[in-house]
Amino acid sequence: MEKIYKSEVGKQEVIEQYQKILASWPVENHQYEVKTSFGTTFIIESGLKENPPLILLHGSVSNSYTWYGDVASLSKTHNVYAIDIIGEAGLSAPSRPDYESGAYALWLNETINALRLNSCSIVAMSLGGWMALSFATNYPDKVDNLILICPGGLAHEKASFLWKAIIFSLLGKWGQLKTLKLVGGGNISSSSLSGLGEDFAFSSLTFKYFKPRTAKMPLFTDQSLCKLTMPILMLFGDSDQLIPASKSIKRLKQFAQQAKIELLPDTGHLIVKQADRILKFLKNND
Repeated sequence: MEKIYKSEVGKQEVIEQYQKILASWPVENHQYEVKTSFGTTFIIESGLKENPPLILLHGSVSNSYTWYGDVASLSKTHNVYAIDIIGEAGLSAPSRPDYESGAYALWLNETINALRLNSCSIVAMSLGGWMALSFATNYPDKVDNLILICPGGLAHEKASFLWKAIIFSLLGKWGQLKTLKLVGGGNISSSSLSGLGEDFAFSSLTFKYFKPRTAKMPLFTDQSLCKLTMPILMLFGDSDQLIPASKSIKRLKQFAQQAKIELLPDTGHLIVKQADRILKFLKNND
């Protein structure tokens, strides 16, 4: 199985910090693993069982800490399952099947079946958004609502982003700031780093030791996108440096005319704390 960390020591440091975060999860929860043919998948479940099920999928070089600021609000009205994606910096298996293999739709289907859900709503970011689209185009009847946050797969990624981020990661605090500006949209100054606290510290630690995926997310075919008949909300930042917002928006509109799309001003690729928007959309469609 592929090694996804640069060293065993670095892996342990990232996992230990993540486990500390999980111990202080902001809402009552149940943390456990489910088995899939791709290895175990780690789940953080919160909210009442009788509420509508809601899956959360984070982006690359990350884990379910992405949802730390949203999960308490989302759990008030939904049974929330924050899932660590396989092959990423969480507690799921380090499996990284080829994007073109169809494995990620199968993995998510196996995970949802293991959770004994007939259908669910999904909130997914970036790489997680690509995986959610893969699942939704293969199993459309299992998706009640689809909330996509800067998803991959609708337009070609900007090739220069990853290599810039890798170079910047080697250049200390200056490089970390440049990487943060790439992800956040450029509206971050050196003086604001101290206010980011644990968020920035953990992100920096992860990028220091974790090996990011280098393959590009494949584009979905027109035929696949025609299967997206469920209610859809898509959020993009107007300053996204990784995935072209305008091209992605145009393509989704072409095949899913029912989609509600919001372009957020002065916002980059990292879009968090969107619980109010998400809940408003779900309330109108559940």
